[in-house]
Amino acid sequence: MPASSPTPAGSVEHQVRHRAARLEDWVHEVRERWARRRGQVPTVVPYTGYGSTDWARIFCRVLLSRPVDPNEPSKRRRRRGEQGIRGWRSFTSVPIGDVSVVIEVGGERIEVLADRGGVVDTRVPVQLAPGWHQATLHTEGSKAVEAPIWIVGPDVHFGIISDIDDTVMVTALPRPLLAAWNTFVLDEHARIPTPGMAVLFERLVRSHPGAPVIYLSTGAWNVAPTLTRFLSRNLYPAGPLLLTDWGPTHDRLFRSGRAHKEENLRRLAGEFPDVRWLLIGDDGQHDEELYARFAAEHPGRVAAIAIRRLSTGEAVLAGGRTKAEQHGADDVPWVSASDGSTIADRLADVGML
Repeated sequence: MPASSPTPAGSVEHQVRHRAARLEDWVHEVRERWARRRGQVPTVVPYTGYGSTDWARIFCRVLLSRPVDPNEPSKRRRRRGEQGIRGWRSFTSVPIGDVSVVIEVGGERIEVLADRGGVVDTRVPVQLAPGWHQATLHTEGSKAVEAPIWIVGPDVHFGIISDIDDTVMVTALPRPLLAAWNTFVLDEHARIPTPGMAVLFERLVRSHPGAPVIYLSTGAWNVAPTLTRFLSRNLYPAGPLLLTDWGPTHDRLFRSGRAHKEENLRRLAGEFPDVRWLLIGDDGQHDEELYARFAAEHPGRVAAIAIRRLSTGEAVLAGGRTKAEQHGADDVPWVSASDGSTIADRLADVGML
């Protein structure tokens, strides 16, 4: 599958950009000039990638930030590093679009362009052994950083794709006020893990060595560092986050989170044709419908579907719940429960554990 690379200037997409996208680009340009005059420098923010033994999908984002003075006291440098814990700071950082990023991995070196939001999502042909690897990333004027990559072995035939909000983490995302509070104010220490889900994931990866764990969410790339720290702090297995970039696109006022999930599910099916997926989500949004459609479109590619049932209060605040029985398929096991421990027991009953 081709890399998700930025559209070059002069293309049809560039010429017909939505008015809101053009306005957003102008705002970014003004903020970039202002930030550079204040001495901010390009910084590459690495995200976890994944791949097979002959390619890797690399993620990062290029932002402007204040340089760290090596002469500053260590306590002050540490405090500055911890400022990124609060999500709102990620949203106020200035992205740099259409900038070249150099990727070095497995002896290969390529140069790609970040998109208009500063995001790099690209596929690199490279020979790597199964397991964890590191890609080195940098752009002109930035320090080199390392992005972890999980390489799936050819003998792996089971993988996990999981939603985040209200599945591994209790956020009640559809509630506008609480969603804004969680995103812009609270740090990862204040976010609440879903009871029993971390133990469920640990049991799954122990039962299926080498299985990739991929977190698919409609959240923005801005909160990726916070989500990564939350997952690590609460003992979830490490894995790539497949997030999106909020704001207008070339032809829409707002990006479609649902389309984002559908596209990545189909992409993963194409990238790993021998892997059967356990799909984990909740009944407060569209996970059941999306997973059922994916299972119908890709017969034999879904090992099971596990749905976390929201509590009555969570369901009310989330705008209601869907019905698992409406989406069930005879050839795909469906299990549901309100906590990870019970989901684990029901997955064990259908042979997943």
